[in-house]
Formats: sequence, structure tokens, C-alpha cells
Amino acid sequence: MTVVVPEPTAYDPTLALLEVKEAARRLRIGRTTAFALIAAGELESVLVGRLRRVPAAAIDEYVAYLRRTQNTRSDAA
Repeated sequence: MTVVVPEPTAYDPTLALLEVKEAARRLRIGRTTAFALIAAGELESVLVGRLRRVPAAAIDEYVAYLRRTQNTRSDAA
């Protein structure tokens, strides 16, 4: 008998590092966009061996960065 474990769909607070697709899902963006953010240095990531991972805290930092920069632009308008 094979047991199939479903892929987690909800945020798991016990995970310190996320796969890029998990980070993308949390940000509600595509995987390609997440890789583009990583390449641009906007979203922090680390290598674990050959695997690219996004620290869970980097998601919150990126959202805070977006809020700061967008609030600054709104204040100028």
C-alpha cells in the first residue's frame, strides 16, 4: 500500500527554509517571478548544497520592503 502525502497548501511555521515554489505560493506570485526577484537581489535566498532555498523570514522582509517603498511613493504623490 502506497501512502500519498499531499503537498502542504497552508503556511507551516515550523519551516525555516522554503523551496522557491513555496515562497512563490506564499507571495501569491509565479515561480518564475520568484526566481527573478532572487536574481535581482530583492528576495533573499541561500544555497543548501545545490538547492536554492528562501528563508521564511525573507518573505516578511520582502513584503515590508514593498510596503515601505510603496508608502514612500504614495506620500510623494
